[in-house]
Amino acid sequence: MLVCRHCFRLGLYRQGLMHDLSKYNPVEFLVGAKYYQGFQSPNNAERMDRGYSSAWLHHKGRNKHHLEYWIDYSLGEESPLAGMKMPVEYVAEMFCDRVAASKTYLGDQYTDGAPLAYYEKSKTHYLMHPETRALLEQMLTMLAEQGENRTFHYIRYHILKK
Repeated sequence: MLVCRHCFRLGLYRQGLMHDLSKYNPVEFLVGAKYYQGFQSPNNAERMDRGYSSAWLHHKGRNKHHLEYWIDYSLGEESPLAGMKMPVEYVAEMFCDRVAASKTYLGDQYTDGAPLAYYEKSKTHYLMHPETRALLEQMLTMLAEQGENRTFHYIRYHILKK
């Protein structure tokens, strides 16, 4: 529901309503029920137990707000795989998802800097298009420095131009 509310603040009504509906597919739902802990993703728990996450493999291939959806074979010689440029509305939804996840997992410990701090810990292994990376980092940095209200306003009216 938090992602939905955040998407609505950005004028992304359809994305807010449709966000992560694949989680109701048995492949994802049953893993979520079995491995739910409340402080981390059930996918991580499944990964620790089984060595991979069937739910995540299913999920990332059906939800365009995940950077992993946009990984494809590279046409260049620098790497066999590359992150493709994401449309801005999906980068904005990814931002909303990261903020909501931080609020959910951190509870009272949440600050507007938490989503950026989490991103910073993991960004070295993200395979992202440079423009997508820059846009996500701009949003997360603005949230940390200027707060939620200014950031959501800026994303809606300047980045998404809604």
